[in-house]
Amino acid sequence: MDAPSNVGTVLAPSADPIDRTYGRIFWRTIPFLMVCYVLAFIDRSNVGFAKLQFMGDLSFSETIYGIGGGIFYLGYILFEIPSNLYLQKVGVRKTLLRIMVLWGLCCVGLAFMASSNHYYVLRFLLGAAEAGLFPGILLYITYWVPASRRARFTACFMASIPLAGMIGGPLSGWLMQSMNGLMGLKGWQWLFIVEGLPASLLGIIAYFYLSDRPRDAQWLTPSERAMVQRELGADEASKPKVQHASFANVLKDPRIYWVSGMAFAVLVSTGGIFFWLPTIIKRSGVQSPLTIGLLSFIPFVIGVIVQLLVARHSDQTLERRWHAVIPALTAAVAWALLPPFADNTAGSVVMLTLVTAGTLGITGPFWTIPSSYLSGGAAAGGIAVVTSIAGLGSIASPILVGWLATHTNSFAAGQYYFSSLLIIGSITLLIGVKPPSRLTGKSTAT
Repeated sequence: MDAPSNVGTVLAPSADPIDRTYGRIFWRTIPFLMVCYVLAFIDRSNVGFAKLQFMGDLSFSETIYGIGGGIFYLGYILFEIPSNLYLQKVGVRKTLLRIMVLWGLCCVGLAFMASSNHYYVLRFLLGAAEAGLFPGILLYITYWVPASRRARFTACFMASIPLAGMIGGPLSGWLMQSMNGLMGLKGWQWLFIVEGLPASLLGIIAYFYLSDRPRDAQWLTPSERAMVQRELGADEASKPKVQHASFANVLKDPRIYWVSGMAFAVLVSTGGIFFWLPTIIKRSGVQSPLTIGLLSFIPFVIGVIVQLLVARHSDQTLERRWHAVIPALTAAVAWALLPPFADNTAGSVVMLTLVTAGTLGITGPFWTIPSSYLSGGAAAGGIAVVTSIAGLGSIASPILVGWLATHTNSFAAGQYYFSSLLIIGSITLLIGVKPPSRLTGKSTAT
């Protein structure tokens, strides 16, 4: 199916009934899903700000912090594929209800940790609770949007990541500074409580607000529901893919593993930003938690602009690989240039901005690639496999970077590590995935 000439009009009013329908779908689903993922990212990464206080209160080392950062992804990986396969059966409403209520409670539990073992267990449970959210929402978007429009929807959803940084940084800094000592609790304890409880509430709202499939959407007219179903059916029929009869066949598809190289790098780089950005700014000479939070706003506000612009151009050109690789290489160079600016706040913020913009710029084009050759049950399992493989790096990387920082008193080695992964991920994507067709926008393996 040829891409519509006005593919860039998802966010604007349109006289075209097809564009108008997808505009309605966008505004009904994506802002709400963004709020869900903003809360998820704040709750998984607010430990990066909380550590500025609890490291001293609980006598944790950078190695202990890194283990807790990585063990989150162990829980995430163990339950990610089952969660996504289960979502296909029960729908997104029940899935988000389970995920969000449990992860909100786990986040609140971190406020009362008193030892490294408490920290490890709660971080593991937080990852297990959140497992399936990200691949589940990527799968959910494929239920509503054909591939020719999907990068814009995906990028707007993934703008949640920089929005989480823009909101979470200043909020976390303010909570830690202004509520420290209130009712006998430390600032970092209030951070986990105030930022954790809204997730549980939103999970309940999601159950009543969302529709599992277009056929269930009473807020669309019958003709609009039929039109979306036709578009999705034509989109599936046009995919130049190998049919996957079972999840086992998905695991035999080499494209899954080529694509996973970039996914690995993107997730590790994203985790590096959220876990270490506050510490990098602090080590550059800033001591106030509120000031650190405000400075952390800068990389994310630039990042979200770049993220949306890259996705828009990718949809207009129907090219995915280079729209992912060029931002990845930009982030790689910036990670490698961070160490010389370790004692320079302005230089550190500039490099962190390039890292963040590059890493986020990858996301819109890149995450349309797996769904361009997977469908049905294969999409549910295949997307989860890609994100699970990517999560392996997020288990080991915080532990490695924390250990290196403890023993060298520097984050330079870790920053070179992030840079190297992005370069390797770019190579695997270029080798393993053919250039997309200008007519279909689909990518296939070499």
